[in-house]
Amino acid sequence: MDLIIILISISIALGAQLIISSTYSKYKKIGAKNGLTGFEAARIILDKNGLSDVHIVEINGALTDHYDPRHKVVRLSTDIFHGDSLASLAVAAHECGHAIQDKENYFFLKVRSMFVPVVNIASKLSYFAILFGLIIGLTDLIYLGVAALLIILLFELITLPVEYNASSRARSCLLQEAIVDEKEVRGAKSVLNAAALTYVASVLTSVLQVVRLLLIANSRNRD
Repeated sequence: MDLIIILISISIALGAQLIISSTYSKYKKIGAKNGLTGFEAARIILDKNGLSDVHIVEINGALTDHYDPRHKVVRLSTDIFHGDSLASLAVAAHECGHAIQDKENYFFLKVRSMFVPVVNIASKLSYFAILFGLIIGLTDLIYLGVAALLIILLFELITLPVEYNASSRARSCLLQEAIVDEKEVRGAKSVLNAAALTYVASVLTSVLQVVRLLLIANSRNRD
């Protein structure tokens, strides 16, 4: 059973990564008719939503794009910042969606932000508790690690509506500001849906990890 759960977890993670990689690669090659770059599209969306004070900066890496609520900055990777493809516009609009959430005090975004310090502690605690619990055979430590993992799982569950809502806002903004047309928005939607799968996969693998560790702990208790 332990091996089966591990194989399922790996399959889910690899499957999600394959979908996002193939979808992004496909729409990265399809340019938008208006020729706007990710930076230009993001600037339009932010300004139209009263967020002219939010800056847009270029960062290194691939798909490292994110919105920083503390500094009110949308950070776009080089390909997205300069790219004029449907993939670039979709990702840029998605990060702007997070900025709009921040402005409107979107409930789940606020809750997720509050959880970040707790999750940082829980992630470190779970690693050491599970590692030492398995090494020295102390099931109480394993259960402590599982409790920390449940906090991380809760954080991941809260992240789902945040990401899906940002994608929904992105699609609306792309159409409302005439950045893409009705046909092009379907391609942008495919990119956003594929990206969302990574968060779903993360939740599923976390659930499987919790189940696996509980099975191990219960088995050791019976021995």
